[in-house]
Amino acid sequence: MSEQMRIMRSKELPKELRDRIVARHRSGQGYKRISAALKVPKSTVASIILKWKKFGTTRTLPRPGRPAKLSNRGRRALVREVKKNPKITVAELQRCSREMGESSTKSTITAALHQSGLYGRVARRKPLLSARHMKACIEFAKKHMKDSQTMRNKILWSDETKIELFGVNSKRYVWRKPGTAHHLPNTIPTVKHGGGSIRLWGCFSAAGTGRLVAIEGKMNAAKYRDILEENLFQSAQDLRLGRRLAFQQDNNPKHTAKITKEWLRNNSVTILDWPSQSPDLNPIEHLWRDLKMAVHQCSPSNLTELERICKEEWQRIPKSRCEKLVASFPRRLMAVVAQKGASTQY
Repeated sequence: MSEQMRIMRSKELPKELRDRIVARHRSGQGYKRISAALKVPKSTVASIILKWKKFGTTRTLPRPGRPAKLSNRGRRALVREVKKNPKITVAELQRCSREMGESSTKSTITAALHQSGLYGRVARRKPLLSARHMKACIEFAKKHMKDSQTMRNKILWSDETKIELFGVNSKRYVWRKPGTAHHLPNTIPTVKHGGGSIRLWGCFSAAGTGRLVAIEGKMNAAKYRDILEENLFQSAQDLRLGRRLAFQQDNNPKHTAKITKEWLRNNSVTILDWPSQSPDLNPIEHLWRDLKMAVHQCSPSNLTELERICKEEWQRIPKSRCEKLVASFPRRLMAVVAQKGASTQY
């Protein structure tokens, strides 16, 4: 290859030479003949002629921006690293980039990942699942996939939760001027250990919310049995579920204790067999979130007020919200099967 052709490969051709290539093409000369006559690579000749046909000019057109600092090869390598280990840090990716011979800044790496549809997000906290847990979830999902909506409407869903007086994880936004972050109106009061909390047991069905009970002292199997005795059938009656309801509870040791099982059996309560470590399946988790958000908007000042507001807001949850959550159960089951028993979007 001649020295001129090597230069042509790395430098942009003068406009006069590009015009000569087009002129020879218009006179009927082929790519090979033009390449030999002007000592320009045939691929360059083809590229210039194609550009002339497309844009009607041989002049240099405006470019979209400065060339990317990271090559396509380097970007693909970073994407592979992220897909292999989603928890890898940008600093570690920067080190990988250096080892490939393409030293890049953190902002360049982040931008390259964004172009590939990958964004840094806070990892969701999900229960640790063993192979046994995942197998049980799949079996449960397949078993109940074809249950009728009428059967699902007869389920009384239950669970327990804790609500803190000053929720440490709640976020509130304020409008303020720079330098006023610590002014009293722009702050949220906090106390050590959240200022105390209450534990609640609640239930609901497609017909609406059932009883919500504050748990006094430490929860044990005897106390759980008493809660069921005082609230299960009363909730079922209020929601008009009848005696042929199916009761859902998780596999907490208090729920599976001997005295709890005896009470359920003696009262002919049908239990929905529930797989362990499967909060994704229980729609009441979304009601707890709704309740906590509503309660903290009210800013209770003590535990007595907190309990009162919880019960008021629980009763305010509309029936349509409960219906929608129960109607989502088939989709939850399908998601479990699709994920092969692993955690889902729910």
